Amino acid sequence: MRRRFRFFVIPIAVVTAVLVFGAAQASAASVHFKNKPPVTFSDQGLFLSSSGALTGLGNGDVVIALIATGQPVATCTNPAGATQPPGQNPAEVVLTGVQSIPGSEIKNGNVAFNVSTAGPVTPVPGAPDCPNPQWTENITDVTFTSATITVYQPCTDTTPPISCTIVLQRTFTL
Repeated sequence: MRRRFRFFVIPIAVVTAVLVFGAAQASAASVHFKNKPPVTFSDQGLFLSSSGALTGLGNGDVVIALIATGQPVATCTNPAGATQPPGQNPAEVVLTGVQSIPGSEIKNGNVAFNVSTAGPVTPVPGAPDCPNPQWTENITDVTFTSATITVYQPCTDTTPPISCTIVLQRTFTL
C-alpha cells in the first residue's frame, strides 16, 4: 500500500510543481516593448521623461522605474550676487523616477507608460565646484547620457530599491 501511494503521489507532486513554477516563469519571460522605437525620451532640462508601451504582461500591478545618468551644467554665484560663467560642473548625477500602474489598466497584456525622473538637488550643498562654500552652486541643465527602464510585475513597491520581480530591463544610450 505504501509503495502504491509513493508511486502515484510523488509524480503528481513533481508535475504540479513544474506546471506552477514553469507558468510563472513563462509569463515573466514574454514581457517586451511593443513599439519601434521601443521607448522615446524627452530631455526636459533638469529631468528626463520617457514613454512607451509594453506587451506580454500578466495579471497584477506593474511598476516601471527610470534611472537616468547625466552630466550637470552649473553656475556659481558669489555672496554679492555676481554669477560666474558656467563651467563649474558637478560630478555626474543619477536621477530616478517611478510609475505604478494598477493591474486593472492592463488590457490583453498591453499597457502604455509615461515616467519621468526627479530633478537633481539644487543648489548643490556646500558648492563644491565653486571658489568657496560661501558661493551658491545651481544646476541649470543636465546632459543625459544613458537611461535604464526596469519593469517589475507583480509589484506595488515604489520606493527604490524596489524589491519585486524584474520582468524586463533595458539600458539606452542617449
